[in-house]
Amino acid sequence: MTQVNGFFKRLITACTLLAMPVLAWAQPADPKPWQLNMGRGVTSSSQHAYDAHMIAFWVCVVIGIAVFGAMFYAMFKFRKSKGAVAAQFSHNTTAEIIWTVIPVVILVIMAFPATKKLIAMYDTRDAEMTVKVTGYQWMWKYEYLGEDVEFTSRLAKQSDAFRQSKQVATVKDNPHYLLEVDNELVLPVNTKIRFVITADDVIHAWWVPALGWKQDAIPGIVNEAWTDIQTPGVYRGQCAELCGKDHGFMPIVVRAVSKEDFQKWLASKQPAPAPAPAAPVEAPAAPVEAPAAPATEAAPADAAPAAAGAAPQAAPSDESAPQAQA
Repeated sequence: MTQVNGFFKRLITACTLLAMPVLAWAQPADPKPWQLNMGRGVTSSSQHAYDAHMIAFWVCVVIGIAVFGAMFYAMFKFRKSKGAVAAQFSHNTTAEIIWTVIPVVILVIMAFPATKKLIAMYDTRDAEMTVKVTGYQWMWKYEYLGEDVEFTSRLAKQSDAFRQSKQVATVKDNPHYLLEVDNELVLPVNTKIRFVITADDVIHAWWVPALGWKQDAIPGIVNEAWTDIQTPGVYRGQCAELCGKDHGFMPIVVRAVSKEDFQKWLASKQPAPAPAPAAPVEAPAAPVEAPAAPATEAAPADAAPAAAGAAPQAAPSDESAPQAQA
């Protein structure tokens, strides 16, 4: 009797564990204790990933029920104690065709929605704004392209000090241990945002689970992604690529706000416009001087000697007149 009770307890426990993913149907962005199913997230991409996951999950559930049901039926219906005798054959062409064709059909049916969602996840066209993300050891740099706003984001000093104090972190005292930053990435909701992601030193990976995607940051290569956050809130992530000794201390915090609040925040971060250059001061006009009277032209220097020489020549001619009369 004790063995029977123990068997039923184990059976109930197993059924409960199998049913918990179904009970955890829709999870919020942040993971919760005993969460088994993936979260829906807060973007179109995360919703696509969740839908594809749930389709695959239910297909697996149906296949599991069919396979294990057939196994249990065969084991109990045709057990030895009932005198069942196993058939002696090594191949069955019909069975082999069935268990080959059915999985192929299932995969083809699942491929159509998955491919459509995958193409949509990489379509960055018609984005309303672009954010450049650059990974460094061990921090992130964000640039709002075309807005003249950029800053770095690293582990908050309080969180880093607590880490180095060797104290034990608890969920009650530090609900976001090692997931706080000094500068949050602020984004507007209901806006298609394009990300261009790269790195300056080694390979990093920018990952916020609530956004529904992860993108590698590789030096010398620019990768693209996009998001459209539908629910205001704070969403956290981390670097997801081993990048050195402080890899575990590269948190990401995204704060989604309304479009109006985002414009106010963006204006507060933009540099003040340079003052307009002052108009040049015109110097006072100089007084106009009266024109000088024209100077009397001096007689040529050789004119006076010529006139003086003419007088002596006239005198002898007068004296010669009596001599001619005489």
